[in-house]
Amino acid sequence: MTDPVSALQTILGPKGWLSGTDAEPYRRDWLNRYGVAPLGVARPANTAEVAAVVKACREAGLAVVPQGGNTGLCGGAVAERPDAVIVSLSRMAVIGEPDLDSGSIAVEAGVVLAALHEALEPHGLMFPMHLGAEGSARIGGLIGTNAGGSHAFRYGMMQDLVLGLEVVMPDGTVWDGMRAVQKDNAGYQLRKLFCGAEGTLGIVTRAVLRLYPTPRQQASALLVMSDFAAAVSFGAYLRGEAGEFLTGLEFFPDLGLELALRHVPDLTYQLETRGDVYLLVELASGSPRVPLDEILNSALEWGMEKGLVLDGALASSGAQRSQFWRLREEQPEGQRLEGEQLKHDISVPPGAIARFIEAGAKICDDILPGVRINPFGHLGDGNIHYNLSPPRGSADFDGKAGQFADALSALATQMGGSFAAEHGLGRAKIAMADRNRGTVERELMARLKDALDPKGVMNPGILVRSPL
Repeated sequence: MTDPVSALQTILGPKGWLSGTDAEPYRRDWLNRYGVAPLGVARPANTAEVAAVVKACREAGLAVVPQGGNTGLCGGAVAERPDAVIVSLSRMAVIGEPDLDSGSIAVEAGVVLAALHEALEPHGLMFPMHLGAEGSARIGGLIGTNAGGSHAFRYGMMQDLVLGLEVVMPDGTVWDGMRAVQKDNAGYQLRKLFCGAEGTLGIVTRAVLRLYPTPRQQASALLVMSDFAAAVSFGAYLRGEAGEFLTGLEFFPDLGLELALRHVPDLTYQLETRGDVYLLVELASGSPRVPLDEILNSALEWGMEKGLVLDGALASSGAQRSQFWRLREEQPEGQRLEGEQLKHDISVPPGAIARFIEAGAKICDDILPGVRINPFGHLGDGNIHYNLSPPRGSADFDGKAGQFADALSALATQMGGSFAAEHGLGRAKIAMADRNRGTVERELMARLKDALDPKGVMNPGILVRSPL
């Protein structure tokens, strides 16, 4: 029998196979919590090579672990055992020409999100996915985790932005679903099946993505709110007033602002008032005739009259708009530089955000008095990054990380929400999913996995439990 490494080297050529110290950068996850040294890293240059790699691994009984930018937070893109081959799509980074009339583009799965944004700029089109890791996150990984980001409530998550896919299946066959149409009811919606599957059902190699015209004008404001309940009420009013022009609705607390200002260079706060919570609002339009500033000013006046908004400022320039957005975007970095932290990826119905934050604060303080809570996120879709820092003067969480995770996931479930809003399950949240989701739901996922991947080749131990 041919040695599997020799077979893979033959398929991939000298540039396509990494092992030993060359494979080290691919070994650990972004949080450095998961990952063992794999047998090697396959770096195919095209779909045919991906298919050949998967077939060879299947015949040799090797696990296949698809990896994009490896910026996930749940350990879903690294090996859990040494007889695994990580398949990196980094060499497959071709960006096609955009279809200007249809508003779509075909790309390979290894394209970095920021590179796609840059390529679309000259065409007056945009791909409306924005997140903190866009300088390293790749399209295949964004599809695999069904990424959301700061504009999801307006444009949807990744599954809403994918029109077509090409996928290498666990047996090495290739499904060609590269159709650039929004309406396609010819049976099961297979393209959505692979969005959020975290590489457990196949490897996405190419995608047709939906594009939108680049806004010709924007209006942004940073607001100081009286409390989280006020932010929720103002957000509901603004959705009614601004309608389809509302593209950004982000919130963060004063603790997050304090940590960001303390640790992140060149960050400034330009309002006179500080409060418990801040709201970043953005309106955008492809038409210069829409009075965005008037809409936002009117809403701001209403919020102040109702006592919901304590202070606020409209961005007077692109530079000031960027500074407003940095205050929100640097929330994770400010907390990371403060020291040890726990990250929880929660979603609840938007109207329940304030109630979740209030109830969560009591639960967390009961577990560890004085724990510092930094809830920030996306008000429009109810996504809360409920992150914790140890009490002042403490360096850690006194071994209570599991208690926090269990209690907060249970609270989100009770409120009709999710404990995995954006980042998926990976291997970190399988037990949490088993506890908080019904048996029928978990068994359906396991049956889908078994039907498409009966040998358990694709990303074993991720999303659903591997068979004994």
